[in-house]
Amino acid sequence: MNKHHESTGPADSQQITLRGPAELADALPYLMGFHPDDSVVMVALHGGRGRFGGRLRLGIPRAPGEWGPVADQLAESLISGSERREGRPDGIVIFLCQDSPDGESGRLTMERLRPFAQSLRTACGALDVPVLEALCISDGRYWSYCCPDGRCCPDQGNPLAMPGTTVMAAAAAYAGIQVRGTLRDMEARLAPWQTPDAASEQQQALDRALPSLVPRILDERAKAEVAKETLSLARTLIGRLGRTRPAPEAVSDFGDDQLISDDEAAAVILGLQDRETRDKAAAWMEGPDGLSALRLWRTLARRCVGPYGEHAAAPLTLAGWVSWSTGDEPGARVALAMALRADPEYTFAQLLHRACNEGLDPEMLRRCLRGDDGGDGGPEEATTDTEEGGPSAEAGAIRGPGLHVRRVRPSANRERRRGSVRGRRATDAAGATPTPTTGRPAATRSGPARTAAARPGTPTAGRRMRDVRRYGRRGTGTRR
Repeated sequence: MNKHHESTGPADSQQITLRGPAELADALPYLMGFHPDDSVVMVALHGGRGRFGGRLRLGIPRAPGEWGPVADQLAESLISGSERREGRPDGIVIFLCQDSPDGESGRLTMERLRPFAQSLRTACGALDVPVLEALCISDGRYWSYCCPDGRCCPDQGNPLAMPGTTVMAAAAAYAGIQVRGTLRDMEARLAPWQTPDAASEQQQALDRALPSLVPRILDERAKAEVAKETLSLARTLIGRLGRTRPAPEAVSDFGDDQLISDDEAAAVILGLQDRETRDKAAAWMEGPDGLSALRLWRTLARRCVGPYGEHAAAPLTLAGWVSWSTGDEPGARVALAMALRADPEYTFAQLLHRACNEGLDPEMLRRCLRGDDGGDGGPEEATTDTEEGGPSAEAGAIRGPGLHVRRVRPSANRERRRGSVRGRRATDAAGATPTPTTGRPAATRSGPARTAAARPGTPTAGRRMRDVRRYGRRGTGTRR
């Protein structure tokens, strides 16, 4: 067993020393804020005592052929991101977290992921940063890829500590740190309905609202009235949710779903596709209004069913913003990652995702939305640089103390690549978003514009819904 002495905090704060793989495995959910199932997590270590630094999470690629290129990108991303913030790391710890399908063959999962672990170790070593430990966590047990001693790291693995019985659990409880459920559980709260009857009724409501709202949103003279109607209805729904005491998480989403009709949800979802309306809705970000708004945005994200999946980018981004604004960074990262999965070019989500991962203070954006800075622009206009670049240029970035958006003009023959390694997006849990965007494959873009011809009952206006999401101020084609 490899003996390590990793510290969980900076030198001027209270520190917890973790000794060995068992305590490392137990600490992972507290480092991330949730149990990162089906994920690879990499943590940078600094100094002689191995102080924890930046960390990065990515969904484990399903195709083994992607493991080598993904490992190279993850190693480069974590190391370069650490260099920008805290200096070059002195070591890295790797966690591969994936349960077996039957819950009883964790050892087979560990062996199947061994080549991925080796690729990660090789990629880090090629950049002169050693991997001090690499653990596989599966079915309540852990295995070390670095320790060859079967006396302390047997073939059947070692059981994880019972929840709440370790020094890390005690310190987290004392500090008021809560660990959510699994990543899968957190995503399920924001995912579209899967119940056929409920999803069909919601899709029909969206189809009914589409022909009347889309032309009005695209009409400069009528869009202000649509924005007013959308915000008024959203305010009514927020008030309705606020008057209902939130239930425990296990049943709260079901209760919220019952409070909002299909037609109400459809009207707000479509209205939020207008950027300026969405920016005004982002002002509900604090106090009781913020918590009720978060419940509304989650509910609307679940209503973006069937071919309307791409429409979820707006409510998911708002959910991520309110979560970040109210101090729930793990929840914010999950919501923003899902928003970018729904629409990889959604600039507001790119901006917030990068800012959250860079550890910026959301108060800067809160002041902008309150109007404290004297400006009248939306959050994407807090501080703006306009640059041009080629197809590989970054679409959103944070630079310096202000909030910046790089607007990239794509080349004429640009074609979005799907299913490739660069089509993935990683979540850096305490540092910069990796420059090579890696992560789970982006969801296939499907909206009413793609399916109108296949569904005779779909209004012709559905073909123009993409124009609403592309609509920017003064009719520009820049996606926001």
